[in-house]
Amino acid sequence: MAVKEGLRAWKRIFWWLILLAIGFSGLLLYGFPSVRHLEVFIPMGTCPLASMSLLRDNFTELRLWARPEVLTCTSWGAPIIWDGTFDPDVAQQKATQQNLTIGLTVFAVGRYLEKYLARFLETAEQYFMVGQRVVYYVFTERPDAVPHLPLGPGRRLRVERVFRERRWQDVSMARMRTLHAALGGRLGREAHFVFCMDVDQYFSGAFGPETLADSVAQMHSWHYHWPRRLLPYERDARSAAALAPGEGDFYYHAALFGGNVEALRRLTAHCMRGQQQDRLRGLEARWHDESHLNKYFWLYKPAKVLSPEFCWSPEIGPRAEIRRPRLLWAPKEYAVVRG
Repeated sequence: MAVKEGLRAWKRIFWWLILLAIGFSGLLLYGFPSVRHLEVFIPMGTCPLASMSLLRDNFTELRLWARPEVLTCTSWGAPIIWDGTFDPDVAQQKATQQNLTIGLTVFAVGRYLEKYLARFLETAEQYFMVGQRVVYYVFTERPDAVPHLPLGPGRRLRVERVFRERRWQDVSMARMRTLHAALGGRLGREAHFVFCMDVDQYFSGAFGPETLADSVAQMHSWHYHWPRRLLPYERDARSAAALAPGEGDFYYHAALFGGNVEALRRLTAHCMRGQQQDRLRGLEARWHDESHLNKYFWLYKPAKVLSPEFCWSPEIGPRAEIRRPRLLWAPKEYAVVRG
């Protein structure tokens, strides 16, 4: 009898723990912002010393051992770039020696143009690839409304007209098609490496050649502490963007990705195909092009991952591991820009 009572007590404890875990997950995902501060206690893991010594980078000297409190490498041997893990002077020197041109693309459609574009470009001139040749590509339906800003030596601005989609979700998803065409045209001929960014953010620190690689993914600042089972991947198995339970490495942010022209052509082609397949099936991935981007980087691992410092949301608040944010999210006024 005592044994049975003990088993019942353990069962009650077990189910209470399950309910607490579910409740905490719900609060983390959808509830009170203060609960999110508890996620700092979820360990990120660390890079094994044996792995650190094997990692190499074409643009800088890696110092992955300098940040033992965070994860500085992936399971497939790519570096995760945090402040302090690279030498910016070496990166600048190597990029200059290679005589590179670096592209930066941004879409400013509808009210996003007036609300965000000027600040994005002004801060890019201050912080993005300073000392390198840069070509900005602004995609908009209103080329005449793009602000005229003074640019530094070796830096150019090109404006490309695009058709304005009816829904903001369609604007987001059409981006891959437009980028694919541009990479196959003048942008692909002008630039050696390209970064693709959202316009509703602004630079706040040096964003230099240490970020360059054949393919570059950005760790999402809202999800980098989360266990994989909670990450917001597309879970509808009918979608081309779907990831099964147990799949996925990190959750990547579509507000920033990059690489060389050939690699980005492959990425955009993959996302285009996936979106077209979903459209024919009457589907739309949960997070649109970002869902397809995450599927691509699961199948084809990025050569470099940028830490959340490179695209940080001030709304999260201060974090000890976020020493020097390089790109900050602007306040999201969706009622204004998507109205």
